[in-house]
Amino acid sequence: MTKFSELNLNPKVLKAVEEAGYTEPTPIQAGAIPPALAGRDILGIAQTGTGKTASFTLPMLSLLARGRARARMPRSLVLCPTRELAAQVAENFDTYSKHLKLTKALLIGGVSFKEQDKLIDKGVDVLIATPGRLLDHFERGKLLLTGVQIMVVDEADRMLDMGFIPDIERIFSLTPFTRQTFFFSATMAPEIERITNTFLQNPERIEVARQATASETIEQGVVMFKPSRRERADSEKRNLLRALIDAEGEKCTNAIVFCNRKVDVDVVAKSLKKHGYDAAPIHGDLDQSQRTRTLDGFRAGDLKILVASDVAARGLDVPSVSHVLNYDVPSHAEDYVHRIGRTGRAGREGKTMMICAPRDEKNLEDIERLIQKPVPRIPDPTARGGAAPETASTPEADTPEAKSDDKPASRSRSRSRASKKPKDAPAPQAVEPAVEAESQPAEKPAAEKPAAEKPAAQSRGGKSGNRGGASQNSNRGGKPVVGMGDHMPSFIALSFEDRRTG
Repeated sequence: MTKFSELNLNPKVLKAVEEAGYTEPTPIQAGAIPPALAGRDILGIAQTGTGKTASFTLPMLSLLARGRARARMPRSLVLCPTRELAAQVAENFDTYSKHLKLTKALLIGGVSFKEQDKLIDKGVDVLIATPGRLLDHFERGKLLLTGVQIMVVDEADRMLDMGFIPDIERIFSLTPFTRQTFFFSATMAPEIERITNTFLQNPERIEVARQATASETIEQGVVMFKPSRRERADSEKRNLLRALIDAEGEKCTNAIVFCNRKVDVDVVAKSLKKHGYDAAPIHGDLDQSQRTRTLDGFRAGDLKILVASDVAARGLDVPSVSHVLNYDVPSHAEDYVHRIGRTGRAGREGKTMMICAPRDEKNLEDIERLIQKPVPRIPDPTARGGAAPETASTPEADTPEAKSDDKPASRSRSRSRASKKPKDAPAPQAVEPAVEAESQPAEKPAAEKPAAEKPAAQSRGGKSGNRGGASQNSNRGGKPVVGMGDHMPSFIALSFEDRRTG
């Protein structure tokens, strides 16, 4: 078994590694560090959680141990797709460079340009950045990349998914042709081949695991979810998520819940908190300070459930995540591998569960095709005891009367005027003129009355009939108008001549 002491690392770097408690490198580290120290370009492919960050951090520090950076001209550059991954890489540099006099700067969004400019002006040995913020500094004339000796692209396939490839190509064009380049990723999409053929010179390819495979220590499962009614799908899906968490009991020490959309991240986190779960959201639209606080709380164990978008799926190192729950089936099959890779890290056991709605079955097939095995089906825990009371479907709920209750109130009121009033409410006797009411026998059944004598409220145009009756009666020599009730506006009782002169 290879040991770090056999990899020809700088003695000060090796001392920091030993102090961190590491003695044996992972397969990707053992394969990448020797050729990197020899000056070769590296193309590393390994499943997430295998230690790719140290695979380029340790040789970079050893190579940069001698020399000094000049103002605004960093000696090395590390590109990361997300702020969180960039911050994590920076932490690794801090850990392994504590015995070296090397400087670093972190260029990410959500942080003041002024503070970052101060660091760059002093000169940095290691510059860690997201592509967008790096180009912002370059276009402002605050940064030169002509002194870059080593360039790293971390999570290269994620760069592709996020649309950073044009930025990456531009950044490559700004760096010297003689630079040493490292490409690291969990998967290697065919589109990445063009980039590697263009910008890497005879790279050493290290592939320690079959592309896009999940760790064998992760127990996988999927619930095939079918809502009782379409309008109840969201609430029933959240109910199912809570049931899956509850079913794990004390085994679920902490968990990451992944959603495809940022808006769902907020909704799911709010729902979990409402039902008493210790949960918080993290996604790209949140303020950077809030994202950092949330992530630090989850790492420290102060937060039990992290509800995240794919911003947290790539490269984040939280060593002891017991469960990963996919609230949505990821749209890209590769994202499934990255998501579930947040658990079962460094040989630990983990468990992942996914909720698959009928519309997601095609994406599930793509995932099973990628990992080359079926994802085991697990029973729906809500089907055993029935759905939650707020989502229960009863026979009465399918009746026309119950369905009308689900519609907007304004439509229900209009329907009750048009259909329920003639059937349920007796017709008021006062709607007929007083003279006609006295001429008719009191015992005559309403069914035998001529159609013209039926109450206006029973005809289809009941309202218009009342208006007509009111206007005729108002012209009968000032006789009082009847049939309108106490709520009749006073102006209607005026005769035509009064209204005309008034």
